[in-house]
Amino acid sequence: MQQRAEPQDFERVLSSMCTDPHPAAREAAERFLATNPGDPGTYETVADLEREAVDGLGELTGLTDPAGYVASGGTEANIQALRIARNRADTDDPNVVAPVHAHFSFTKAADVLDLELRTAPADEYRANTDAVAELIDDDTVCVVGVAGSTEYGFVDPIPALADLASEVDALCHVDAAWGGFYLPFTDHDWHFGHAAVDTMTIDPHKVGQAAVPAGGLLAREETLLDELAVETPYLESTSQLTLTGTRSGAGVASAVAAMDALWPEGYREQYERSMDNAEWLADQLRSRGHDVVGPELPLVAADLSVPMTDELRERGWRVSKTGNGEMRVVCMPHVTRSMLRSFVADLDWY
Repeated sequence: MQQRAEPQDFERVLSSMCTDPHPAAREAAERFLATNPGDPGTYETVADLEREAVDGLGELTGLTDPAGYVASGGTEANIQALRIARNRADTDDPNVVAPVHAHFSFTKAADVLDLELRTAPADEYRANTDAVAELIDDDTVCVVGVAGSTEYGFVDPIPALADLASEVDALCHVDAAWGGFYLPFTDHDWHFGHAAVDTMTIDPHKVGQAAVPAGGLLAREETLLDELAVETPYLESTSQLTLTGTRSGAGVASAVAAMDALWPEGYREQYERSMDNAEWLADQLRSRGHDVVGPELPLVAADLSVPMTDELRERGWRVSKTGNGEMRVVCMPHVTRSMLRSFVADLDWY
């Protein structure tokens, strides 16, 4: 390359769920670039760090003895959770019930795992439990709840969904990939300590401020992960339960570094700043006559027209739309009040 390429900066990124890594996470990622937690017998140090990462995620999610691993991201964790549910079930025709706003990774998971994905309508942006109950039957292997939906940031009624799953001996999986690092500082009931949740997705590389890739899969019991294990005869370890083989030691180390630096007070302060920013933006948009959804967590959706959104993108703002056509702004750690003031000023041109 004649010119050295530079990565995307975050100065005008308003719809991504990625963010600048914490400095400690960045440094740790660089130190562990060449390590592979997929071969823990050889790379013992990063394997120890992965156990620390899982313990840290367990502390965030109300699980005193967590099992799990650092995945590539929420998609892998969601696929693996459904794989656990399918493998433990005694049915030849397995199905999964999820709310309509579940992340598109569940569509991928259903395709890869040959599962029927049944989607229930939402009620005020949360799963309608009556509709979920109507879709559940004796072949249901998993009921999915979302704790911080990707489009609107809303939290499903997790305890009620877990109760529905237990009635048919299905697993309850919670996708908290984005919301999991904000929710500990709210009054929502969403984690293992609040309900009979079996597995959870929570991603350090989002609000947790680890380097990409650093997703997270947690399980209430180690025996659930046994459903994923395959023999690894040529490695020093004897089995492997992850979906990918070689994995990033950088992600593992950066997740530990970020949580060591920020949990709990740093994350609490970030939640409060991000929530204040989201509420400020929502007020600004409402005062300009826009219909606004939320914020329940630090995410704002508003009915800006497609031409207006396109104009904002031409001015350098990276904004996206929900499936219903609203503009979507995610108040990630890099999003400051100054950025939002500039955004609103540009919005006022139109």
